[in-house]
Amino acid sequence: MRILLLGATGYLGAHTARRLRALPGAQLVTGGRAAGAGLRIDLATADPADLGAALRRLRPDTVVNCAGAVGGGAVRLTGLNARGPAVLCAALREAAPHARLVHLGSAAEYGACPRGTSLDESAAVRPVGLYGATKLAGTLAVADSPLDAVVLRVFNPVGPGAPADSLPGRLVDELRRVGSHGVVRVGDLSAHRDFVDVRDIARAVALAAVHPTALPRVLNIAGGAARPVREVATGLAAVAGFRGRIDEGGAGSERSAAVSWQQADIGAAARALDWRPGIPLADSLADLWSGRPVAESAA
Repeated sequence: MRILLLGATGYLGAHTARRLRALPGAQLVTGGRAAGAGLRIDLATADPADLGAALRRLRPDTVVNCAGAVGGGAVRLTGLNARGPAVLCAALREAAPHARLVHLGSAAEYGACPRGTSLDESAAVRPVGLYGATKLAGTLAVADSPLDAVVLRVFNPVGPGAPADSLPGRLVDELRRVGSHGVVRVGDLSAHRDFVDVRDIARAVALAAVHPTALPRVLNIAGGAARPVREVATGLAAVAGFRGRIDEGGAGSERSAAVSWQQADIGAAARALDWRPGIPLADSLADLWSGRPVAESAA
């Protein structure tokens, strides 16, 4: 099986690449802007005809799209998150119409929901801000295409290698910077989020990539339980041996104020993929602090 992975150098993409390479009989080709990519492509600016020609040469059985942006301004967000998936679908329709497409969406597509409730895939989508709106546009491009496609709507990833523009990654950087008795300044941490280990996400991608039959158009990939974001801070402080103070008086995320609660219903992923999260949050935080990409769940 030949698998084309787009966005292999990103946080989710790097873990996904490791998992896909371990699949029996898999031949992995990476695509992106990096010099070492097997397919040099930038979905934000790619021409559908040029991408189609490249896909005809590669003849992939499966395409996994982990490419995306969480910041960088409106042009970058719309280019990678909205235009990119649309271009990819157009090229696949012409050049590889029978390939499976696995696209990574985001919980930000849902927006706010009532406290205490769980979001299943039929829930209303009301994104708050441009990031969620552009991710939703990408999901719609994939879900409305005639391709054999599935969107894995990923909730809050955590685990080894979390980038500095994420709360867990930023907290790690701050804890290392201030030392064991310093002050870490953050915004309000009272919002509830549904955290899922990045390695469990990669496992879900691999299961979707090789699934023998068509899948539902959208599947939630999450831990299945809302936790106070404060638990991430206190958990990292514990594994770091931090005895200083976490000050929540700093500037906070606008999205946290607008979306105070998110919890996923992950029953559809369990039914369709036999997938469930396997790595506890405590292990995700410990491995993030230590930098160990270990303990990939086989569950």
